[in-house]
Amino acid sequence: MKLILKIIKWIGKFIGGILLLLILSGLGYRLFSSKPVPPGKLVDVNGTELHIRVDGEKNNLPTLILESGANSHTDMLHWVAEGLKNNMRVIRYDREGKWFSEESNEKISPEFYARQLHDLLEKNGEKPPYIMAGHSMGGSYIRIFRDLYPNEVKALIFIDSTHPEQWKRLNQNSLINESQINSMKLVASISDMGLRGIYNIISAPKPKNDGLPKECHIRNLNLASNSGKVYRRYLKENEINNSIFLRTSESSSLDSLPVLVFTAKEQYTEFHKRKLREKGIDPENELDLWYGMQKELKELSSNGKQIIMEANHGSIITKKENAEVVNREILSLTKKIVK
Repeated sequence: MKLILKIIKWIGKFIGGILLLLILSGLGYRLFSSKPVPPGKLVDVNGTELHIRVDGEKNNLPTLILESGANSHTDMLHWVAEGLKNNMRVIRYDREGKWFSEESNEKISPEFYARQLHDLLEKNGEKPPYIMAGHSMGGSYIRIFRDLYPNEVKALIFIDSTHPEQWKRLNQNSLINESQINSMKLVASISDMGLRGIYNIISAPKPKNDGLPKECHIRNLNLASNSGKVYRRYLKENEINNSIFLRTSESSSLDSLPVLVFTAKEQYTEFHKRKLREKGIDPENELDLWYGMQKELKELSSNGKQIIMEANHGSIITKKENAEVVNREILSLTKKIVK
């Protein structure tokens, strides 16, 4: 019995030593590793520093404002900005609490982000008219912005955008499911402790092969390793998602406002299709529902156009050749507006 107790005690000390070593290593990483440097600049908006990136010079064309998706950032829009910056002024930014932007202490309402973006643009010296382009959840945010500032927006561009009724019509009923929520909370804590940074140093993960330049992935990997705020912000966006969709559905008619809708054809991987079938759901029916909702976005205006693309939800902007298709349509539309 004494031998068993000694073994248990030794195992306890060993595990405790490993945990202490991990904690000290993580603390060392947080204290001595270089902090990620924002590629743009930080602008103080009512006490919150927001990250903004500006490409191109102002000319006779409207300024293009790019709004990223929920778990996204300015680097995801790299090829759109790069492809258009020689023709027009292009602005990307991170919403509060996302990536390089500080978290706001203000109460978050469905209209908060539109008003904060408006203040950011004014603070940075930007002037309307604007063309708003939103990828994924960004599509909902630009609709709210246009609803609040209709005289400043000359066109809306939806890039595989969300639809305010998608949770009612599709099998998926939230941005993040319960199991993902718990995983993200855990990863956020691990990142806060510096342990993810230590793991990445040891494992040297390779950048994603999604078409974006390597430096984009390295920068974002370093930022996510340095702090858990990236994951907490995504969880926060999940909590307010339904209220954002409700406010979007209440936005006024777009009348004849120029509208472009880019729809990715590849919405489900084979893995997701198999999971849907296991639930007794026909993946093709889900796709038909999605295409129908995308068509409804086009029909928000009598001056809408939809382009179906051989891409998935991410690659529609992360692959250069796909972004080039998007950019040609945006530039063509923009030039028509100023004629």
